[in-house]
Amino acid sequence: MNKTDRLLAIVLELQGKGRQRAEDLAATFETSKRTIYRDIEALCEAGVPIVSIPGQGYSLMKGYFLPPLSFTADEATTLLLGSDLIAQHFDTQYRTAAQAASRKIAGVLSEQHRDTVRSLQKNFRFIAFNPNNSDDNAGLALLQQLRQAIIECITVRFTYHTRHRKDEDTSHAEPTRREVDPYGLVHLHDSWHLSAYCHLRKDMRIFRLDRIEHLELLPKTFYRSPDFEMHPPDEDQKNLIVRVLFDAEVARWVRESHFYFIASFEETAQGLFVTLKARRESDVFSWLLGWGSHVYILEPESLRQKLLTEISAIQKRY
Repeated sequence: MNKTDRLLAIVLELQGKGRQRAEDLAATFETSKRTIYRDIEALCEAGVPIVSIPGQGYSLMKGYFLPPLSFTADEATTLLLGSDLIAQHFDTQYRTAAQAASRKIAGVLSEQHRDTVRSLQKNFRFIAFNPNNSDDNAGLALLQQLRQAIIECITVRFTYHTRHRKDEDTSHAEPTRREVDPYGLVHLHDSWHLSAYCHLRKDMRIFRLDRIEHLELLPKTFYRSPDFEMHPPDEDQKNLIVRVLFDAEVARWVRESHFYFIASFEETAQGLFVTLKARRESDVFSWLLGWGSHVYILEPESLRQKLLTEISAIQKRY
């Protein structure tokens, strides 16, 4: 953090938290107390009314506020909770930025709104199932490199692992080397995905980051239209219709699963009638198998036969 940003952040910290000691500010901004002393002196010379009480710390003169921003309690809560969510899913660089943004937002609130927001923050939480952490250094480095490539429009090359061959449903495919123009990142179903133009397939493709290895930033750039926007995955690719019937006793839990490929539910006298839309049978096979005898596959017939074959293989194993 440069000096100008730190001076503003110190004012916001004093405005948001009240009296702060030099050691508290030094710890917050990861600098020395001597630097804080110089920063306070610079703020005073600039006309910021800071009150210093020996042994107690610094505070802003009562009634001094930075005027540009004004948030309602609901607006501030939304922004602060959003910052918490960003801090869970992004790498250290953006996590630090989200925390700094939270301090700035909290700093411009009135005392009444600040108390309301703090109370709400204690009772709202977004929990990431697999948040990034310092142990996943490879994943964080990959995310940082791809973010750089997206911002600077740099073409990248990597090894990609895919579960299925292009035109087959069950065979495992060998890893391929891909050269792509990265357009955007989306966090979907607890995983990061890269939207990119694939030079091998000559089309836009979605790549899971946890299947990418040996990423290289190439010495060439590409043009991305300024009108480009990230959109949800293309539903038109889900051409396979699967219809199944679940026993009534598990209907609640099926609904609760929020399985990605579920298209619709219908309550019937026989149980819960569910329609799924997928790209291939393997997309839904393992999920259906997990419901055991509580699910009956109505169509397609090929999926029902595949389930029978798998049950037979399980019986032979045991």
